[in-house]
Amino acid sequence: MESSELYVFIVDLHALTSVRERERLASGTLEAAADFLALGLDPDKCLFWVQSDVPEVCELTWILSTLAPMGLIERCHAYKDKVAKGIEPSHGLFSYPVLMAADILLYQADQVPVGKDQKQHLEVARDLAQKFNNEYGETFVVPEPAISEATAIVPGLDGQKMSKSYGNTIPIFIAGKELKKRVMAIATDATPVEAPKNPDACTLFSIFKLFAPPERLQEVRNLYLHGGAAYGYLKLELVDLIENRFAEARRKKAEYLANPDWVRAILKQGAEKARAKATVTLDLVRDRVGLKY
Repeated sequence: MESSELYVFIVDLHALTSVRERERLASGTLEAAADFLALGLDPDKCLFWVQSDVPEVCELTWILSTLAPMGLIERCHAYKDKVAKGIEPSHGLFSYPVLMAADILLYQADQVPVGKDQKQHLEVARDLAQKFNNEYGETFVVPEPAISEATAIVPGLDGQKMSKSYGNTIPIFIAGKELKKRVMAIATDATPVEAPKNPDACTLFSIFKLFAPPERLQEVRNLYLHGGAAYGYLKLELVDLIENRFAEARRKKAEYLANPDWVRAILKQGAEKARAKATVTLDLVRDRVGLKY
């Protein structure tokens, strides 16, 4: 099997479209890094960095912007969805797909793991790669989506896509009363316990199946289909499943956050490796378009 490289980065430039508080963005970046590391990401086996620590992505974004047809960007549904959810409309939010394309194309990624809701943005990256290649000669790899059907869209408390922007998340590292409060808020219908229910149309079951072992999941599915699924008890069981799944990761995260310079050093090293890749692509792009003279 052909080996591959894993690229993982924290998108703080994208976050600027909705986060305006300095401390929130800075602390959120460190916390996100601690999350990845605590959950088992090995920085020695991948490239792991913070988006803004590789400034080449901003230059590539501008170059791609000069090629991006307005109609292509206007068709992206995420902008309208986010504005409808109360996020302030801005040029940055509107042109988000171009920055995402630069994130991908700068490292010549051939496969990009995305959820179904982000597939359209990957199509933008593909379109811009092909347009650039047609205009200036073969330069970019045209990336393919890698979508896991099991986690294509993780539902939030209200059944929509789980997103901080929508305020419907169950943060991985919360525990105790806070976790219980979130889980108990998962939307369910008023179908009686003894009545059959459709598990595939239930938000609670969709989240439950992410954590339950196969045997227990089958038992619960049967309760839905034949009657006996009590939402309240299943939510309490889900609380325990989540608590147990992430107990060790919570401990590791606390250790990383207690040593922020350790995290910064890991990210700095990752950015150096990422820039080594990025500069090769950007030098080629600059030459192709005539910015090298």
